[in-house]
Amino acid sequence: MISRTIAALAAAAALTACAEPPAAPPPAAPDVPAYGTALQPELEQLARDMLVTGAVVHVHSPELGDWTTTLGTRTFRGTDPTQVDDHVRIGSVTKTWTGTVALQLVDEGLLRLEDPVAKYRPDVPGGENITIEQLLDMRSGLGNYTTAPELNQTMDTAPGTVFTPEELIAMGLAMPAKFSPGEGFFYSNTNTALLGRIVEELTDNPLETEIQRRILDRAGMTESSFPTTSAALPDPHPQGYTYGTNVETTDSNVLSPEKQEAARAGTLAPLDVTNANPSWAWAAGAGISTTGDLTRYVEALVGGGLLSPATQRLRLDSIRPIDPARPDGLGYGLALARFGPFYGHTGELPGFNTFAGHDPERETTVVVWTSLAPSPDGRDPAAEMARTIIGEMYGTGS
Repeated sequence: MISRTIAALAAAAALTACAEPPAAPPPAAPDVPAYGTALQPELEQLARDMLVTGAVVHVHSPELGDWTTTLGTRTFRGTDPTQVDDHVRIGSVTKTWTGTVALQLVDEGLLRLEDPVAKYRPDVPGGENITIEQLLDMRSGLGNYTTAPELNQTMDTAPGTVFTPEELIAMGLAMPAKFSPGEGFFYSNTNTALLGRIVEELTDNPLETEIQRRILDRAGMTESSFPTTSAALPDPHPQGYTYGTNVETTDSNVLSPEKQEAARAGTLAPLDVTNANPSWAWAAGAGISTTGDLTRYVEALVGGGLLSPATQRLRLDSIRPIDPARPDGLGYGLALARFGPFYGHTGELPGFNTFAGHDPERETTVVVWTSLAPSPDGRDPAAEMARTIIGEMYGTGS
C-alpha cells in the first residue's frame, strides 16, 4: 500500500546516511563500470530472495561511470525480458510532482507556505492551525486515508473502482488527528490530496493539466503521465505483482509465515494488480513514468530548473529528520526526502516499487524500479536494491 512508502524511504536511508566519498576504480570492462560488475550478481540474488519478477536499475555517475541493467521478465514465470523503456506506476514519487506544482504557485504569489489550510478548506478539522507547509512536509497530524478499512476492502473486491479526490479526503478527515499540527511527523496521503485540490482551486484547472504543463512538459518527460480515472498502463510495460491483499497488508507488509513459505515454494502465485485503478492514489501516487523520464526528473527536482533558485534552496534546506533522536536518519521536507547525500523520493503501490534519488554534490543519480511490491517478507524491493547499489558505489558495503 502507498501508505507505507515511509518504510521504503527509511529502508533507503538506512545505508546512505553513512555514505562516504567513493574511490574511482577503473572500469572492469569497456561498457560496464567496476561497481556494475560487482553489483550484478548481488542484485540478481536480491531479486531471487525477494521473489521480484522484474526490475530495472540505472545509475548516472560522472566519477564512476554510467550503468544500466535489467533483471527478470515482464510477467510471472514468463520469457519476455524486462526492458529499460517499460512504463511503470511510480507511487509516491508523484508526491514530488504535486508538491512542486504547489511550490511553483508559491513562486507566483498565489500561495504562501504559512497560509492556514482553512483559508482554502474550511472543512479540515483544526485547519486554522495547519499550514500549507505542514501539508508538504507531513507534519499536519492529519489521518491517512489509505489506511481506511473501506478503501482497502473496495480495492480488493472491486479494483476497478474510480474514487474521486473528495471521497479520499473525506476518509482522511474522518480519522482522529495523530498529534497537534507541527508536533511530529506522520506520513499521510491526505496531506497531498488536499494540496492537489488546493492547486485546482487556485489555478481553476484539473491537477492533471497543471502537472502536465508545469512538470512533465517542462522536464521533457514525454513518456510520463498522471491518470485520474484510467487504469491503463501504456505499452510497453511489465505486469505488476503482489502476494498480499490490501486488507491483509494495511498495517504491515509482512505476510504470515505460512504465506511466505508458500510463495517461496511456488505454491502461492502472486496477484496480478497491473490494472487496478490508481485513482485511489491520485495526487499522492497515481503517476506513471519510465527509467529515462525518472532520471531526467529527479535531476531537475534536486538540481533545479522547476522552481526559482530561492524556493529551490528553501526546499532543500527544509528537510528535517523524521525522528529527532536520529539526526542522521531519514529526512523529509517540502515533498522531498533525503537519504544520506541523496535527495528524491520512493514510491510504492501494490505491484510496483520505485526509488529515484540524486546526489547533487557528486551529480550521481540512482533510479530503480521493480514490478513486485512488496516482497512477501515485507521488504520494499527497489529501496533494498538502491541501498545495495549506493553501498557498493560509496564504499559502505551492503
